[in-house]
Amino acid sequence: MNTLPTVPGPIQFHFDFISPYAYLASRLIEDIAVRHGRVVDWHPMLLGISVVKVMGIKPLMETPLKGEYLRRDVPRRARKLGVPLGRSMDGPIPTPLPAARAFCWLKQQYPHLQSATAHAIYHAWWARGVSLSTPEELAARVGFPPEVDVEALLVALKGPEPARLLRDSVQASLDAGVFGAPTIIVDGEPFWGSDRLDDVEAWLSTGGW
Repeated sequence: MNTLPTVPGPIQFHFDFISPYAYLASRLIEDIAVRHGRVVDWHPMLLGISVVKVMGIKPLMETPLKGEYLRRDVPRRARKLGVPLGRSMDGPIPTPLPAARAFCWLKQQYPHLQSATAHAIYHAWWARGVSLSTPEELAARVGFPPEVDVEALLVALKGPEPARLLRDSVQASLDAGVFGAPTIIVDGEPFWGSDRLDDVEAWLSTGGW
């Protein structure tokens, strides 16, 4: 009996736009996927839910000692990777809700543009360091792919659907055991943190250990 070749499943990339480490990993994960004949499936999650509400832990930037370390580590890693970083690590953490809701809605409407959409939002948020706290700021400041109907996005963000899609995405991440960003899942195997990308690549190369 002839059997069709098995198509490798996508790499599941769980991220929060407010996570600098997820931003750094987002700039590298697709190159890894391409080298191994994979694609990336982008899954927004919320650290405010997984870390603060579910785990009962303070955000890293508000944690004594860890916060000060991150203020040095994130710019240092960005310089090492050659990744632009235009947002200060000081000051209040902006809300990720408008960006995450917009991404979820756009992923549903334009699934083939999920990667380009994620990169566009990340570039505005971290490379340029602009505020994306309202739908209007998103529409004006994010360089969405030309196919995206920005006016339709603005209308959608005034309704309940984007919020519902984000809640579903967050719950799906929790159900998958995701507690931090980035979390990369390869064929059911989770890797947490941008410093685990070498392990992700090695796992893809060897089939695991």
